[in-house]
Amino acid sequence: DEVVGHITEQLAILSGPNHAEEIGRDLPAATVVAARTVPTAEQVQQALSTVNFRVYVNEDMTGVELAATTKNIIALAAGIADGMKLGDNCKSALLTRGLHEMTKFGVAMGARRETYAGLAGMGDLITTCMSRHSRNRAAGQKLAAGETMDYIMNHSNMVVEGFFAVKTVYEIAKAKELDLPITEALYEVLYHQKSPQTALMELMGRNLKDEMFLL
Repeated sequence: DEVVGHITEQLAILSGPNHAEEIGRDLPAATVVAARTVPTAEQVQQALSTVNFRVYVNEDMTGVELAATTKNIIALAAGIADGMKLGDNCKSALLTRGLHEMTKFGVAMGARRETYAGLAGMGDLITTCMSRHSRNRAAGQKLAAGETMDYIMNHSNMVVEGFFAVKTVYEIAKAKELDLPITEALYEVLYHQKSPQTALMELMGRNLKDEMFLL
């Protein structure tokens, strides 16, 4: 706020299932623009909307920004599942529980739950976890193959946002006493060299619980 406080009302955040490789080819896509005021968001909406690029408005800047960060964590896990050839059922479970985890963290940080059911949440999560263009999913596959985070970072030109997000979200979650099992498992894999196979077994062995107990 000290740096951009005077222009805060004019700031907007754009996020969604929008891989540049496809946007650049003018393939159909949708996105969401978030701003503190509806007029600001609508101004960006009008400026960016095209026949093949549908822009929705959202006032939850916190939720849109956090969803964009935390979906990269789940994409790492999805990539590990792909690398281990664990099948569609396992990957679907990871995405579903991952969205729950993203939502829990976001709400604790002041975001709106509904944002995570939209393009910035579920939409971006699906694309990032499924697409061949996803850097985070690809990094997860490399982790499953036995490569470490440091090795991947030192032998690749791609930026893997999930590596940094895992540490930050893990530390905040600990401070707020939030239970984020997928994030915790990835933290152990990335920063304590736990094998992905062991981390997955521990996830599957957690105590059984009610699916609808969200917070």
